[in-house]
Amino acid sequence: MPMKIVILEDNEERRDAMQACLADRFDQYELRFFEEPAVMTEYLRGNLPETILVSLDHDLDLRPGKTDGKWRDPGTGRDVADFLALQEPTCPVVIHTSNCAAAVGMEQVLREAGWRTHGVAPCDDLEWIPTVWFRTVRHAIVASAQPKRVGKRAM
Repeated sequence: MPMKIVILEDNEERRDAMQACLADRFDQYELRFFEEPAVMTEYLRGNLPETILVSLDHDLDLRPGKTDGKWRDPGTGRDVADFLALQEPTCPVVIHTSNCAAAVGMEQVLREAGWRTHGVAPCDDLEWIPTVWFRTVRHAIVASAQPKRVGKRAM
């Protein structure tokens, strides 16, 4: 099974920019985007062992209902963070949200459960994606592939 990068992002322009960045350097990995936390969580239930990175937005837009057209709240990135906190840590998590208070809460619940987290604050429309977000993603993936050191020897 191919290794996966899994991203919660409901904005199409952001998804396109993220996909363009990752296609250039990480095309060997399967890239999966989700717009709803429940769907992403269900996917991760069966694919977390093959996931090398998770990136989470917090605030998600309301979505039209499939049958009645009424707007519904899909949830937040915290829903996925809470799910991950109950799982064995397997990969780094990048939290990309402008909601600072929510980012702190997501980071706290994940770190307390042993997950490695990295934070990115969106800015300048989409300019943060190929710069700050991509550098953070690249660093997180590379750092997680390095052997852990104990004293002077690698494990």
